[in-house]
Amino acid sequence: MKYTRLSAFAALGVAAALSLTACGGGDDSGTGSSSKGSSSSSNSGSKSEAGSGSGDAKADGAKAGSGSGSGSGEDTKAEAAGGGAAKSGGGGKVTFCKTADLAIDAQDAAAGGGEGRIDITMINRGSTTCSATGFAGVDIKDEDNTSNPIERGQAQPRVTTLKPGDAAVFNLAYDIDTSGDSLASPTNIIVTPPNETHNVTLDWPTAAGAIKGAYTDVQVYPTHTTN
Repeated sequence: MKYTRLSAFAALGVAAALSLTACGGGDDSGTGSSSKGSSSSSNSGSKSEAGSGSGDAKADGAKAGSGSGSGSGEDTKAEAAGGGAAKSGGGGKVTFCKTADLAIDAQDAAAGGGEGRIDITMINRGSTTCSATGFAGVDIKDEDNTSNPIERGQAQPRVTTLKPGDAAVFNLAYDIDTSGDSLASPTNIIVTPPNETHNVTLDWPTAAGAIKGAYTDVQVYPTHTTN
């Protein structure tokens, strides 16, 4: 009986040991699977975040693009409005001076040294402010009754705004012939104010020197104020 009890106890001990071993092995296997699962879940989460980040970046990019486009549009509108305001500022638009509202006169203004100059003055006799900015059209009429268009000199027009009573001036420049053999015999100056189609005919100043060369050697310069 003693042997039987000992054998039974021994058998129980072995069974218990085997049971404990089986339980320990199950825990290790479970922990490893859980770790892999956690790692897989973590990796999955990492990809998801990267994807989300990419989506956010795209969304941010889309927002930035939308903002840029909107800003550009508003800036363009603002600039256009500013340009319009600048043009219409200062009490409204200024119209070009009409020939009928200008008193026009020509005078010899040579300063000597062989250079001839004729100043042509235009006074605003109208009731409103007007612009005489630019080049006047000029033809010189010869005694043989031909009209000769005068070329523009190398100069940039200046803003020439005339209030009622204000004057603008432009000049004709040429070399004076002192030989007495000039082939030009001017009698009149035909003037068309800037941006106008109507002209006036003025007498060639009697004190003006003779033109050296041809009429193509005479040049007209842009208007400017006398103030």
